[in-house]
Amino acid sequence: MSDERVFGDVATKLLMENDRVKIWEMRLDPGERGDLHRHDHDYVLVQVSGDKIAGDFEPDTAGEFSGLVEGDVIPGQPMFISKGGIEAAVNTGAEPYYEILIELKG
Repeated sequence: MSDERVFGDVATKLLMENDRVKIWEMRLDPGERGDLHRHDHDYVLVQVSGDKIAGDFEPDTAGEFSGLVEGDVIPGQPMFISKGGIEAAVNTGAEPYYEILIELKG
């Protein structure tokens, strides 16, 4: 059985890439939804600004989450997240959302 979903980038803009990391920024206006994407690498996420953000997780994603999971934005707080997630980010807040996402290769 083939997977007919269309996957996009893990964030809105690739800032740099080398053989060890890929660094992205994610900017979403209130109500905006990012691309459906798959996390093939462990990553570190640093929220910069915003008030609320959600991940809309696919039923077959790795980990403990399913469906829309919302949380408060904590600017400057780094979070390590294991690979395997299939999701789309959704700005459920009233403020523009901004984060830096650092994928850790191999």
